[in-house]
Amino acid sequence: MPALMSAETGSPAEPPKPSVLYTVIESLGAGVYRFVEQLGGLADLLFQVIKWSVRPPYRVQNLFAQLDFVGVGSIFIVALTGVFSGMVFAHQSWRAFDLFNAESLVGPTVSLTITRELAPVFAALMVTMRAGSAMCTELGTMRVTEQVDALETMAVNPIQYLLVPRVLAGLIMVPLLVLIFDLLGLTGGYFVAVTVKGLSAGTFITRTQQWLDPEDISEGLIKGAVFGLFIALVACFKGYNASGGSKGVGQATTEAMVTSALGIFILDYFVGVMLH
Repeated sequence: MPALMSAETGSPAEPPKPSVLYTVIESLGAGVYRFVEQLGGLADLLFQVIKWSVRPPYRVQNLFAQLDFVGVGSIFIVALTGVFSGMVFAHQSWRAFDLFNAESLVGPTVSLTITRELAPVFAALMVTMRAGSAMCTELGTMRVTEQVDALETMAVNPIQYLLVPRVLAGLIMVPLLVLIFDLLGLTGGYFVAVTVKGLSAGTFITRTQQWLDPEDISEGLIKGAVFGLFIALVACFKGYNASGGSKGVGQATTEAMVTSALGIFILDYFVGVMLH
């Protein structure tokens, strides 16, 4: 078809600009499409990881290397976060309960909050920042430098060799880090309540034993396992599918960190609702 001509100059007329409403709807549709596409990619990757994790050969050495990297390497930062989280929460709880002469409730409040919420969420965030970013960057670099293609050329399945150990490490080690966070968080709360504020040690321990149940600890461990699986899946998915050189690897790492952090808080709500 001939191009539209301007009546005054006889030159081709510019096509009409799309309306604001059209632009908004188009952007919204593109966002929904991308979200569904990414969600489908994560589900497919999870299926591939499950399938290849039960098929030989079993690369135990790779798994132990990732367990060491994700778990042992994160102990210090998780422990430090746990101690000061417990201390801060005990200090703030004391200020609140002191208004009602209910200082004896500081122990159970700190213990329930740490075991149910703070420990799994904060431990997962620390693992995300330290191990998740490294996973995504390493896999992305291997992808853009064609090391993944080299594995396929040597008849080595890259999902089994690279992704399965990382996902299993996240699933196994984050709950263990949650336990460390629980222990040191309660220790920090005990220190502030008993040593700094002067609460009786017997009152702190007795009240905590009265209100803290094994179900509270197990809830945090279940959340930690879900978060660890999600973090590792997102990091591996973004890194494994990175493209565009070093810039693409950086963008994939940023997306992985943002997605993991948001997913942790969203999953925290839904898992908590399902467990209650």
